[in-house]
Amino acid sequence: MHRLLITDGTVIDPSGPTDERGSLLIEDGRIAAFLPGPAPEDIDAERIDASGCIVAPGFVDTHVGVGEPGFEEDETIASAALAAVAGGVTSLATLPSTNPVVDNRGGAEFVRHQAAQVPGARVYPCGAVTQGIRGEHLAEIGQLVEIGAVAFTDGKTPIANAEIMRRALEYTGMFDRAILHHAVVPELSETGVMHEGFQSTRLGLRGIPAAAEDIMAGRDIALAELTGGRLHLMTVTTSGTVDLLRKARERGLSVTADVAPHYLLLDDSVMATFDTLYKVMPPLRSSDHIDAVIAGLRDGTITCISADHQPLAIEKKAVELDVAPFGICGLETMLCTCVRALIEPGHLSWAELIRCLTVGPADVLKLPAGTLASGAHADVVVIDPNREITIDAARFRSRSRNTPFDGDTFRGAVVKTLVGGTVVYDRDAAAQQ
Repeated sequence: MHRLLITDGTVIDPSGPTDERGSLLIEDGRIAAFLPGPAPEDIDAERIDASGCIVAPGFVDTHVGVGEPGFEEDETIASAALAAVAGGVTSLATLPSTNPVVDNRGGAEFVRHQAAQVPGARVYPCGAVTQGIRGEHLAEIGQLVEIGAVAFTDGKTPIANAEIMRRALEYTGMFDRAILHHAVVPELSETGVMHEGFQSTRLGLRGIPAAAEDIMAGRDIALAELTGGRLHLMTVTTSGTVDLLRKARERGLSVTADVAPHYLLLDDSVMATFDTLYKVMPPLRSSDHIDAVIAGLRDGTITCISADHQPLAIEKKAVELDVAPFGICGLETMLCTCVRALIEPGHLSWAELIRCLTVGPADVLKLPAGTLASGAHADVVVIDPNREITIDAARFRSRSRNTPFDGDTFRGAVVKTLVGGTVVYDRDAAAQQ
């Protein structure tokens, strides 16, 4: 029996809950016990000193963009899995927006086969809601469930047809799978490049109004209530959507949502630089919307944080703002940006943040993850909350470098990540390479 003891850290397990100093004992890849207080000397085990650090479940991400198959220049499943563990993510669900689209059994089997060949995070496929993500006909949902699809989504392509969305919620509800939806009205957003408001008017750039999100979110929530299906709204950014979510959850609807850290840390004023690295979908919003989203995190209306990882080969971003694709490469910067946006201003405690990164998304995907309970897979992250790091995009494990945070210094670092009790990322070792 292989034993590993992570000693003298502050162990935070939102599923417990545990939030106290102690040691975590791992046996043969699974959590054996939490041992409060000083580390016992009589246990024969390999040891990792976590003094001054937080020991938490590995993070779970509900939607990660990968390019494989078809866009391997942006990201492969292997590079995404390695980038994930560098950011503390030990379980992730891939978006099906590849070429070909993951809309049938063969597509999901390919993702599972590729994921089984690589070290790093546990990778699970999301299936497409509609064939070819064209929004016209439902994909082979039953077959995708059989092969292991953990959720269904058309990625960043909204499902504009309300009848298709209704049928999808009814069908996926039969299998207790969530639909992850990018809530935006296409007609109000397809020509825009940034949030519609004072800044877009000042800069002379085409805007995307907050109403584009609010209208679609309201429709989706109404359909979830009608069908009893499970709805998860990806990367909500507006005060109106947060209000709709709050009321829906108060009524007991199966509606959840996530937000990405760049939407909490950056507002639309950065678009004055005309830097394509800030161009994301949904767009960066104004400060009043940011405040509302943070309030939604604080009161539990929003239960998940996702990196919203949209990797793009840098040459794709090195074009004019109007034609540049949307997206930020976010897996490896997720924790430190959350610390700056949420911990340092006092919006969330560490326990609250870790809940949004672990049990919240694990519940959406119905994964046996995000916990340090006895018997669970030993997927663990060790965090130094005070360690300063400078983002160096050139050293990303991701194949892409499209981050606006390159060269910025943050506090809060993933120092070790374990999957199944094995160290798959060590920051100090990586720095020597």
